Amino acid sequence: MDEPLEDLADRFSQIADQYDDKHGSKEKPIYNACATLVIEHADPRPDDVVLDLGTGTGLIALALAGDAGHVVGRDISDGMIEQARSKAADSGIENAEFGYGEFRNPQYDGDVDVVVSNFALHHLPDEKKREAIEAIADLGPHRFVLGDAMFFGSPDPEEPLFGHGVDAATVGMLVDVLTDVGFVVTAVERVHDQVGVLVAERVGGD
Repeated sequence: MDEPLEDLADRFSQIADQYDDKHGSKEKPIYNACATLVIEHADPRPDDVVLDLGTGTGLIALALAGDAGHVVGRDISDGMIEQARSKAADSGIENAEFGYGEFRNPQYDGDVDVVVSNFALHHLPDEKKREAIEAIADLGPHRFVLGDAMFFGSPDPEEPLFGHGVDAATVGMLVDVLTDVGFVVTAVERVHDQVGVLVAERVGGD
């Protein structure tokens, strides 16, 4: 799927205040299981800067704020960003910041130690997924944790898990791209035939 960014941002802004509860009964346990694994594998150190791309309402970013030095959430939806900022303020979290940013242009020029993303990369077609992962690698993180829709076998259009235009890649394609840009894939977590978490670490990283 290659929906214009403005249209995608508007669509998510319209549902931002209901997003945390919006997933259907079949989807939500899978989404939550994926998010939990992303949080666990991110495992930031106390002085790490974590960049959460496609942060949405800040679920992952805010969960990591207690362990990280600083958390930066980036999203294309103003409505989602507002929700994340509100949740941070309500929780008294002061080491998290949220603002506009895209996968291929996060609009953050500070140091980044860990990059995470949960259920966002699938909005890009495969060629742009590759460009996004290249941009992430250029930021120099020692770890990248990706949770998303991804196919562990051959895609079956007759049995889609998600019904809103998800453009999932195969696990093999994602692993190949991560390897090409200098990461080593250290963990592959299968949440569902169409959902998983990949953990990629920098060669020679600490």
